[in-house]
Amino acid sequence: MMSHDEVMQVFRECDAILDGHFILSSGLRSPVFLQKALVFRRPEKAEILCRALAEKIRAEGFSDISQVVSPAMGGVIPGYETARHLGVPAIYTERVDGEFQLRRGFEVAPGEKVIVVEDIVSTGLSIRECIDCLKKLGADVVAAACLVDRSAGKAEIGVPLVALTEYAVPAYPADKLPPELAALPAVKPGSRGLK
Repeated sequence: MMSHDEVMQVFRECDAILDGHFILSSGLRSPVFLQKALVFRRPEKAEILCRALAEKIRAEGFSDISQVVSPAMGGVIPGYETARHLGVPAIYTERVDGEFQLRRGFEVAPGEKVIVVEDIVSTGLSIRECIDCLKKLGADVVAAACLVDRSAGKAEIGVPLVALTEYAVPAYPADKLPPELAALPAVKPGSRGLK
């Protein structure tokens, strides 16, 4: 199993731990942003993390699944790579009129055991929305997994969450920023809400 320090070292090697004032996908603000796209552009680094996540999924007893499902956009690469190491197909949900749906010929059968794989969890909103979509289709979502749980176990997602590591960093509502963060220009590096 990879330690927290080993996971963070991969992010550091990819210059993917950013300092500043960031608007997270959840709308919260943070002085730290994990720019996983800088990790995912390097297949050898993504493989290291996703292989370790697949090993942890197995170790926690959730490998009896038929496929991995991820919320687009952020979950597509880690979902694919984790599925590769679990030896199952990978599919993803996409937002259509604000709701996650399976498209592109992707499907799940009623009762089919699946796991949702995401990149980074802050509030768990994307995972919850993905799970809701899958449950409406009759899938049995046995668990969810992520590379980094920024909530440090606080995100409520409705199924067990397997996190490769936890990395609790402060996050604030926009109207409750500490002065040092409020003094910096805000940047939105994520993809939710982009058209």
